[in-house]
Amino acid sequence: MSQNAIAMARILVAYATKLGSTREIADVIGAELHSAGHAADVLAMNDVRSIDGYDAVVIGSALYAAHWQRDANRFVHRHVEGLNAARLWAFSSGPLDAKLAAQDLPMTPNAAEITAELRILGHRTFGGRLAADAPIDPQVLATHPIGDFRDWDRIRRWAREIALALDVVG
Repeated sequence: MSQNAIAMARILVAYATKLGSTREIADVIGAELHSAGHAADVLAMNDVRSIDGYDAVVIGSALYAAHWQRDANRFVHRHVEGLNAARLWAFSSGPLDAKLAAQDLPMTPNAAEITAELRILGHRTFGGRLAADAPIDPQVLATHPIGDFRDWDRIRRWAREIALALDVVG
C-alpha cells in the first residue's frame, strides 16, 4: 500500500426508513464498505448520538411523495456540523418503477432543501419496495405498484465507488 492510501476508514451509514426497505439498502452498503476493508457502522438516524470519530458518513432516506423522512430532516439539522467535517455521501430510495429506478435521478427538491447546507460528494436514488401486505393505507396499496424495485448490483457498485474514494487521500 502506498503512503497515500488509507488502511481503513471509519464510516457511518445512517438511514431513515418507514417500512424497512431503506434499512436493507443501508445494510448492503455497510457490508460492501466492510468487505472493501473499511469499518462501517449501520444505524437508524434516530440511534446516532454523535458523528465524532467517523472519517466518512453515508446518509439515506426513504422517499414518500418525493420527500425525505422526517427523521432524516431532524438528523441533518442536529448533525450539520459533524456531517460537514466528514466526507459525505447521500442516497434516496423510493421509485416504484423499474425504469425510474435504473436512471441516475437527481435529488428531489425536498431532499435538496434538507441537505442544502451539506457538502455532499455524491448522491444516488435507488428503487424502493412496496409489499402487498405493507402496514400502510390500503389506498396507497391500491394506487402504487407492488414489488421490489431495488437494483442490488447498482447499490453494491455505488458502495464500492465510495470505498475506492476513501482508499486514496484526496
